This record gives sequence, C-alpha cells and structure tokens, in this order.
Amino acid sequence: MAKTMTVRLDDEQAQQLETVARVEGTPVSEAVRAAIDERIKAKRADKDFQARLQRIVAENQRALELLAE
Repeated sequence: MAKTMTVRLDDEQAQQLETVARVEGTPVSEAVRAAIDERIKAKRADKDFQARLQRIVAENQRALELLAE
C-alpha cells in the first residue's frame, strides 16, 4: 500500500531538490523517497535515537496495559 503525502518546501529547497533529481535522471518523488530511506537508515544506526525509541515503546506498552485492565 502506498500513502500519498504533501511536503511543503521553501523555494530554495524545491529548486535544489529538482536539480538533484534532474542530475540523477530520476523523478523528484524518487529523490524524496531515497532521502527518506537514508534518514531512516541513519536513525536505525543511531544508538541515542534507538534508546529514546525503546523508552517510548516501553511507555506506550505500559499505557496499553493500563487501558486493557
């Protein structure tokens, strides 16, 4: 399943993104997806981010358990 999203860029970001996509010979949407993939990959490798993620998961688990009682 694909999800459509709207991203608002300032004029300079939009122009730079369009230039990158044009030089790479890809659609802008593909360049955006590649940038998102790179960001997610970096966060998966970031130990501080992972520690914060685990804290949030644990907090959410506790809240769900309380709601289930």
